[in-house]
Amino acid sequence: MNAHIITIGDEILIGQTLNTNAAYIGGRLADCEVYVKKSSVVADDEEEILKEFKQCWEDNDLVIVTGGLGPTHDDVTRQCVVKFFNTELVQNKEVLEDIKIMFGKRGREVTKINKEQALVPKIAKVIRNSKGTAPGYWIEKGNKIFVAMPGVPFEMKEMMEDHVLPALQKKVSNPEFITMRKTLQTTGIPESFLFERLGNLDELLEGAKLAFLPSQFGVKLRITVREKTEEEAKNKLTEIEQRIRGKAGRYIFSREEESLEEVVARLLKERGLTISVAESCTGGGLANQLTNVSGSSAYFERGIVSYSNASKVEILKVIEDTILEHGAVSLEVARQMAEGVKSISGTDIGVSVTGIMGPTGATTGKPVGLVYIGLCDDKVCTAKKFMFGDDRLLNKQRTIQAALDMIRRHLLGIPFNE
Repeated sequence: MNAHIITIGDEILIGQTLNTNAAYIGGRLADCEVYVKKSSVVADDEEEILKEFKQCWEDNDLVIVTGGLGPTHDDVTRQCVVKFFNTELVQNKEVLEDIKIMFGKRGREVTKINKEQALVPKIAKVIRNSKGTAPGYWIEKGNKIFVAMPGVPFEMKEMMEDHVLPALQKKVSNPEFITMRKTLQTTGIPESFLFERLGNLDELLEGAKLAFLPSQFGVKLRITVREKTEEEAKNKLTEIEQRIRGKAGRYIFSREEESLEEVVARLLKERGLTISVAESCTGGGLANQLTNVSGSSAYFERGIVSYSNASKVEILKVIEDTILEHGAVSLEVARQMAEGVKSISGTDIGVSVTGIMGPTGATTGKPVGLVYIGLCDDKVCTAKKFMFGDDRLLNKQRTIQAALDMIRRHLLGIPFNE
């Protein structure tokens, strides 16, 4: 099945909003073995939208559209769908009731413009929206499928997961083969290094497929197998995963979509350990990540943002002479920061970060992107040097990721320097 993804909205064309919808939909369609031929962005213009509908409908088996289904004057997708399929609008009682319930929960009255969102193309099967007021549409005609969904990402994603993907899987399923996938998440190793570490992929995969999906935080490895039975597919996935772990296991922090902070949270809870953090260059970002996980009060005691040298000395008891001799961005200060936050908070583990995020602040021998991360418990007090790039915000994010991975490795007994 061939597909085209259309994203509608002036805000995407002018760069005001990133087109995350197309990226998400493309990835999920690939999981269903739907081949995305093209993806396009169209302005909130009826004539342009209808042109795009016509071209994409002629060339593909599936067209997925997001955006332009809201209640305002620039939301023209619905009327374009009506014109394109030569149909009419009819009121859908279920959608109208959904809208009334949603407004009732918020203590608001349903306005005329919101009631009009319950008018849907007569030809369409409605995809109900539990997170917003605009429904989606599923239209089948001439062995082709047209899907329209709201542009709000969390509304679109729920429709994709609960309705669109299950329906598509029924359409494209091949009874002769079972296709299964597994994703392994890695961090702390560049894509090229990971590729080399895995060695001969033909021997590793034995006919299966492996996709490298890099980001600034790490590389996802997506394994895809096709076998005659579900049991054979599961066994093949397990075999390949074990081979990959044998070569790069220390860099793999989770399967599927479990985040690194969720992994750290689980490990801390399982071991009954508590943690505190002292941050300089990340400005509280590490504490934020650690507390993103529900139930974080079970392991997270406190976070201290000690940005200035004075605060490092006053609050964390860093020795002033150490800062004068080695500088605030140093192994020695990172160790003392970790030891200090552990001591004053009474936690099992203390973690610290100090670095030069840029674009200013570099000195001779200490370039932008230099970071030291410290970790201290009852047995060890250590720190590790990292070198990141020139982008300030990316450096902060990478520092947080590296600190989380350092905690993970410590809890699992994996050496930091490998």
